[in-house]
Amino acid sequence: MKIVFSDTHGFEKQAFDSANSKYGFEIDYLDFRLTANTAEAIRPTDVVCSFVSDKIDRQCLEVLSKKGVKLLSLRCAGFNHVDVKAASDLGIAVCRVPNYSPYSVSEFTVGLILSLNRKIHRAYSRVRELNFSLDGFVGFDLHGKTVGIVGAGKIGGLVANIMAAFGCTVLVYDSSSSASVFKNDKIKRTTLPDLIMNSDIISLHVPLNPETVHIIDLKTISQMKNGVLIINTGRGALIESKALIDGLKSGKIGGAALDVYEEEEGIFFHDLSNSFLQDDTLARLISFPNVLVTSHQAFLTSDSLKNIAETSLDSIHAFRSGRSIDPSCRL
Repeated sequence: MKIVFSDTHGFEKQAFDSANSKYGFEIDYLDFRLTANTAEAIRPTDVVCSFVSDKIDRQCLEVLSKKGVKLLSLRCAGFNHVDVKAASDLGIAVCRVPNYSPYSVSEFTVGLILSLNRKIHRAYSRVRELNFSLDGFVGFDLHGKTVGIVGAGKIGGLVANIMAAFGCTVLVYDSSSSASVFKNDKIKRTTLPDLIMNSDIISLHVPLNPETVHIIDLKTISQMKNGVLIINTGRGALIESKALIDGLKSGKIGGAALDVYEEEEGIFFHDLSNSFLQDDTLARLISFPNVLVTSHQAFLTSDSLKNIAETSLDSIHAFRSGRSIDPSCRL
């Protein structure tokens, strides 16, 4: 069976080639994003393996259907970039990798908190220029501070437990009543408004859906503590970017660390160093000294890539063999 990979990056190929030694699939690695316009360039195939930066709307899926695609395998956990209903209407099965490595994202989140608070990223740049001044680098002790975790899934739960170990008071808002994180008596369930009003640091770990789009906006920012730090390793559109800029300009927000951005398509995962950044909002965010932006990097560990490759190819193998794909991977 042939698999066409879209928007393939160098850091992925070794993991997939290694995992494929067990299955022997014919893999065609393509380096362009999959959209309605680029789908025409894909040769007929049974399976397309898509990356998170692709845009797979109904028009794109109609083209893929004509190419004979029967399975769309997402080598990511999120699926807000896919019109799942359109895929179902066209008879295209969709699967994903729901739990490639919650540790990779949770550990990176804590790294962002530490770097943003203690200005580690700025200190690194300053010292490389032989400037050893400490002016402007004052942070605060995490111990005794209140950290709000929005979403207590596997990633949010791990972040909550790590921050509790730092000696923080941890407030968690989660719509699920069965989140296991609350077994830790240092972690308290609360409402979103209470979390927003009382947290020194707010970290976002909910999926993107109609209920969570712009969960951080002008209204919620106005209710936050002065100097609050906002961390987002979830999905870009959880934060209204222009509201974030207003909060930073006013000083209401003390800093932000963003591994995702709501308009990151066509920007993140690509080298634009020899061109101009056309997104004025992102350019403004990057210009703030108290904003740390990374390009959707939180998942990127060797363990995570191995799990993504093995889970993706196992699901495709099940499809090829006529077996049911693991229910946790199916959409």
